[in-house]
Amino acid sequence: MKIKFLGAARAVTGSCFIIETDKVRFAVDCGMHQGNAEIEKRNWDVGVYDPAHIDFFLITHAHIDHSGLLPRMVQNGFHGPVYATEPTGDLLKILLLDSAHIQETEATWKMKKMQRYGKPANIEPLYSTKDAEAVGPLIKTKTYNEIFSPSNGIKANFQDAGHILGAAILELFIEENGISTKLVFSGDIGRRHQLLMEDPSIISEADSLFMESTYGDRNHKGEADSLNELAEAIRYSYSRGEKVVIPAFAVERTQEMLYSLYLLSRDGRLPKDMPVILDSPLAIKATEIFRHYRSYLDWETQSLLKNGEDPLDLPQLQFSSTTAESMQINEMKGSAIIISASGMANAGRIKHHLKHNLWRPGASIVFVGYQAEGTPGRRIVDGAKTIRIFSEDIAIKAKVWTINGFSAHAGQSQLLDWLGNFQNKKMPVFLVHGEASAQDVLASLIREKLGFDVTIPEYLEEITLKIGAKIEEFKQPQAAPPPPNLAPLLADLKAKIDYINNQMGKIQSLPKARQDEVLELLKQANVNIDEIKPDL
Repeated sequence: MKIKFLGAARAVTGSCFIIETDKVRFAVDCGMHQGNAEIEKRNWDVGVYDPAHIDFFLITHAHIDHSGLLPRMVQNGFHGPVYATEPTGDLLKILLLDSAHIQETEATWKMKKMQRYGKPANIEPLYSTKDAEAVGPLIKTKTYNEIFSPSNGIKANFQDAGHILGAAILELFIEENGISTKLVFSGDIGRRHQLLMEDPSIISEADSLFMESTYGDRNHKGEADSLNELAEAIRYSYSRGEKVVIPAFAVERTQEMLYSLYLLSRDGRLPKDMPVILDSPLAIKATEIFRHYRSYLDWETQSLLKNGEDPLDLPQLQFSSTTAESMQINEMKGSAIIISASGMANAGRIKHHLKHNLWRPGASIVFVGYQAEGTPGRRIVDGAKTIRIFSEDIAIKAKVWTINGFSAHAGQSQLLDWLGNFQNKKMPVFLVHGEASAQDVLASLIREKLGFDVTIPEYLEEITLKIGAKIEEFKQPQAAPPPPNLAPLLADLKAKIDYINNQMGKIQSLPKARQDEVLELLKQANVNIDEIKPDL
């Protein structure tokens, strides 16, 4: 069989693996690529997927980096079934519609911007609401440990990944040319002792393993330490009359934040007069899905619910559903906790809250999830002094907190512990869903401590797997383009700066209004150069 890595290869987004046997061509996951503009160009490259010739999809969980290109596949000819667990099926329907709305809104905004500059433009969204709606009827749901056959010669089983509601580890049993093979795709492996979720299922047998490596280079803080740090962030801003802004993924992270605030409130560490505002229609809907599928939650949460307690509710919790209600939040005086999407601060209402609070000393920006390379969240975490939001450069004066202990991903030691349960020491391990630095560290530890053979696939790499034989490389990905030659550009930039410097007399003779315009343009050029410095 052939396996092609169309995403989550030396990266943490765009998860998709095309599998081709002698009978069928299908895919595990169909994630959107997220990050900088160059990475997101991959979302438009439909040709590498060939959607019309994909027989079915197996989706490990509903996060957009694992499911967000499904409407794009339907738009371009895919019409087969999409298999997922029951909660994932319901979450997909709301998440994909929300994603489509974002695509349409951003396309409209870009088109209007071009038109204001006098440039005719017809900018299409990546996909539309209609495309997202078309995915719904294709979804076929399964429960955990319900072995099913999506095609002749293929059996599949979802086991609890302990990551988010309905997240699954996928066991695949493939018969090809009379030989049976078992592949395991970890999906995203959850952190043990996570609120709401059970611990990840233990798997002990496989012929090949495709394992996530998001936090392959580090461990998380303990749960108690993370809760204490959240309490400290709240104290910090509450005492200064400012807001605590929490960018959070609408599914799981938002619910864990509500649960954490419930625990702080129960312990008397959440001020009773401090509003908690959930500003995300999507997260509000997702929270109701969590309540509906209470049998998928861990026993501690189910016990609380049976006793009449709701860890996803607070006396001071407010919901913001409409745009008008969201705008009013930034007119509020005094301290409040605002939980809003997206988790990497690259879309949605969170951008407005960052615009209104990043520049305020005393405010807190609390990151509680992974920030992918190229996202605004990653730039803030990495120490940028300013960030551009809605064409405006915002100074970063708020206190930035990074609390990875709330992550829904297993840390390094937990990944190694989970992998250590596999008995077949000849099993090849493919590390996916991780940045290169994290993968290299984890690969070295796996070889040293557990003795498995480790491969780290590249984007668009294709391999051939045979039982009892070494991996055969079928097709290498295209060579990476050479790094850009900056010398001519820098020389041209220097020449222009010298030219402007020599024309100061003429600039000062211009009308005052035009001098002000020139000054603003030069300030903007200066800010653009300053944005490069944190990366150097």
